[in-house]
Amino acid sequence: MTALILDGKTLAAQTEAELSQRVAALKVKNNGRAPILATILVGADPASATYVKMKQNACKRVGMESIAVEMGQETTTEQLLEKIQELNNNPDCHGILLQHPVPGQIDERACFDAIALEKDVDGVTCLGFGRMAMNEAAYGSATPQGIMRILESYNIEMSGKHAVVVGRSPILGKPMSLMLLNADATVTTCHSRTKDLPQLIKQADILVGAVGRPEFIKAEWIKDGAVVVDAGYHPGGVGDIELGPLVNRVSAYTPVPGGVGPMTINTLILQCVDAAEKKLG
Repeated sequence: MTALILDGKTLAAQTEAELSQRVAALKVKNNGRAPILATILVGADPASATYVKMKQNACKRVGMESIAVEMGQETTTEQLLEKIQELNNNPDCHGILLQHPVPGQIDERACFDAIALEKDVDGVTCLGFGRMAMNEAAYGSATPQGIMRILESYNIEMSGKHAVVVGRSPILGKPMSLMLLNADATVTTCHSRTKDLPQLIKQADILVGAVGRPEFIKAEWIKDGAVVVDAGYHPGGVGDIELGPLVNRVSAYTPVPGGVGPMTINTLILQCVDAAEKKLG
C-alpha cells in the first residue's frame, strides 16, 4: 500500500493564492486599507519571536498588514490586559494573536479570554472554545482547525470512524477531539497517563498525535490502513509519531515537516480574512 501524503504545505500555498484575491477585494471596499492582524509578543523567547515573525510574513504574502506589539519580560497581567483592550477597541484591527507562552507572572488564561470573540482568530478564548464545541459560529483553535481542513481537502471520511487523539492541551488536543466529534467520528482522547495506550491506538481509524514528545507513539501500535496525523515538531525534524516504518502501511499521513505546521499559520490568516470580511460586510 502506498500511503496518500496529506501535504499541508501545498494546501497552504493554494489557500494563500485565494486569500490574496479576497484581501485585494477587501482593500477595494475599504478605501485601499488592508485587513490587519495584531500580534502580541511578551518577553524574549527566541522560538516565540520566530513564530510571530512567520505569522507576520504570512500576512505580507497575502497583502494583509500586521500590528507588531512587543512587550518586555517584566510585563504584568494588568498591562497586557490594557493592551488587549486597546486592540479590541481599534476598528482597523480585525484579529488578535497573543503568542503562547507568556512569562510566568502573567495570568495567560485571563489575557486570552480578554480577546474579543470576533477578533479571536487563533481560537484561544473559553467562549470561542465553548461555541465551537456546541457547533456555533466561532473561530476554531488554529492547529486543530488546520488539521480538519487537511482531512476535508483530501476527502478523508470521518463520519462513523474511530478517531484517537493523543494529547489534551487546551489549544490542540481538547478542541481536536471536539471537532472530530462534530464531524461524526467516535472519539477517544488519550494522554500521558492513559493506561493500555498502545491497545487504544491500535483501534484508531484516524490517529492524531498531539502529545508533545518526539516519536512517543510507536509505529507498531498503529494498525494498517489508518489515517495518521502528526501534530508534533521537534529538533531533528521528527514529530510525535514514529512515521518512517508507516509510509507503506497506512492509508494516509501528514509528513513532518510540511504537514500540519504550515496549516496552523495558514488557518490563522484565513480566519483573520474571514473576520475582516464579516466586519466590512
